[in-house]
Amino acid sequence: MEEKQSKTHSDFSPGKEDHGPEDIISRQLSEQSRFAFAALCSVSLGQLFAGSENRVFREQYLQSLVQWLDLDESVMPVMGAFLSGLGFEGIDTFLSILQADPLVAAGATPIIQDLVSLSVKDGQYDARSRVLIRHVSCLLRVSPQQLEEFEETLGERLREAVEESEEESSRRRRRERGRKLRRYLLIGLATVGGGTVIGVTGGLAAPLVAAGAGAVLGAGGAAALGSTAGIAIMASLFGAAGAGLTGYKMNKCVGAIEEFEFRPMSSGKHLHLTIAVTGWLCSGKYNSFQAPWCSLGDCGDQYCLVWESRFLRDLGSAMTSLLDGLVSMMAQEALKYTVLSGIVTALTWPASLLAAASVIDNPWCVCLNRSAEVGKHLAQVLRSRQQGKRPVSLIGFSLGARVIYYCLQELASDKGSEGMVEDVVLLGAPVDGSEKSWEKMVKVVAGKIVNGYCRGDWLLGFLYRSSAAQLSVAGLQPINIQDRRIINVDLSSVVKGHLDYMRQMDTILVAVGVPTKEVPGASFVLPQTVKAAQTVVDDVEQQASATQNPSEEDRSCSEEGRDWSEVAETEETEDGWDIPDITDLLDSLNETESDNQNSIPNNSPPKNQETTKNNGLTEADQDEEHISWSWDDAQWTTERSHK
Repeated sequence: MEEKQSKTHSDFSPGKEDHGPEDIISRQLSEQSRFAFAALCSVSLGQLFAGSENRVFREQYLQSLVQWLDLDESVMPVMGAFLSGLGFEGIDTFLSILQADPLVAAGATPIIQDLVSLSVKDGQYDARSRVLIRHVSCLLRVSPQQLEEFEETLGERLREAVEESEEESSRRRRRERGRKLRRYLLIGLATVGGGTVIGVTGGLAAPLVAAGAGAVLGAGGAAALGSTAGIAIMASLFGAAGAGLTGYKMNKCVGAIEEFEFRPMSSGKHLHLTIAVTGWLCSGKYNSFQAPWCSLGDCGDQYCLVWESRFLRDLGSAMTSLLDGLVSMMAQEALKYTVLSGIVTALTWPASLLAAASVIDNPWCVCLNRSAEVGKHLAQVLRSRQQGKRPVSLIGFSLGARVIYYCLQELASDKGSEGMVEDVVLLGAPVDGSEKSWEKMVKVVAGKIVNGYCRGDWLLGFLYRSSAAQLSVAGLQPINIQDRRIINVDLSSVVKGHLDYMRQMDTILVAVGVPTKEVPGASFVLPQTVKAAQTVVDDVEQQASATQNPSEEDRSCSEEGRDWSEVAETEETEDGWDIPDITDLLDSLNETESDNQNSIPNNSPPKNQETTKNNGLTEADQDEEHISWSWDDAQWTTERSHK
């Protein structure tokens, strides 16, 4: 087989039709390197997924990896020991052996791509597999961007290999008139070739033909997928059993739910996806479910959940009326300190505010109850694999975070729900923050659970006043659980009130570590003249290693990341857990904006901060720095855009 090996993902070319086992890229490593690669993955599996609920996954993945690498079965006892938590001190040795291999000399990207091929070859991309791949990629200095691009390219090749022509589509419709396939028409299934049923619906899944995988996976991947059974396997990966998320819509009310559907926010064809859940709707700029999420970056296929819009609009109007018309700014500042004091019982609230409570209490209570029902229904949708057998990340604010919370609680109540959810971000969540409730749901999340909270969010405290005396509220305080998956982020420097979770979403996404993209009019764009404090935080997976052996904390992926990402000088934090507080960063931004505003003549018409800032830039300042926190690489990175 003639195939170029490169640092990037783009040099994979279609292989020959007949592929033998020797064509698997990782098998071209020396025997010593193959053992080191398997050992590295085994130790990582033991660190990341130590719970009993993950035992079957750990053992099956290890068995598949040993076979994939063509290692002798005699290595299994040693690998099993690594899987049980031993061998941490040997990671440096395993890395040295791998990096000395000629195949990896130019970069470890090929074997990471091969690990992706192994993970999807059975038609299921387990969320735990992707977390493992991200962790091993970090250790081997393969950037998250390279992994993301390869996964996207792989997904596109698997799903676009054979597009239907108009004539083929016409023939397909005639064949489907038969009684046997009539029931499939409702969910958009189609026959291709010799009658194999695969997904083509809703723009979510194009026809899959395994032969197309050779262009991305290389010869080894094509060998694994290039069979009749492989077509059906890859179809299941993208959700061929149903119409996918785009085609999912309730035909009738389910319990107390009136509206529940998904709307796409991106046109990519990724191997993983993100579902964003909005907490309320307002008039004007934020009158749609998609509006708060316009700056989401590389998060796979992106969807927003459309749910109970009539009630969410009522809630948004009520909150706006309460803040803008019934409560003065001075009173809001006083209320903020009331919440910060930790005393949020009904007796501490001003009588005037309690008198106005009728404006908001009813829509809030209605949405509170419906969000719980919507969350449980979302769990049923994910459990039915409408999204395909791909990792799902969930992000939501306010009542949207409550939807996700109840979704995870529902998944946790059912065995076998592990491996669906990769990462979770909850912002200003009006949910119970006790250890007992969170310990249950973290088991179904493979990666991170970010709890973004604001200690001075008086509106959330007021709305939750009836139960705040008995419950700790996650949106007001950190979650005190010693688990590598829980990350608490204090957003008090960004969020001044509950409505800011929608208004400042661009900045919040940066603060909690979600990839973002530049959007005109976004709330977080720094001019080149602003010097932002640069902070390093270890990746969540790296923290798992630190908890196993604290003496090894200095060997962090953040140092390795400097080789493949342009970063400013950084410092290592003490615990490596919390995503950095960006107070200093925002102070610098505010100072710059104030200077720019003061420089405007008094007779100039008032403009928003974004316009003022842009007008204040000289021609030499047209290069902008965008400070963003990468979801995968745990680095503050500086990206320049040239205008």
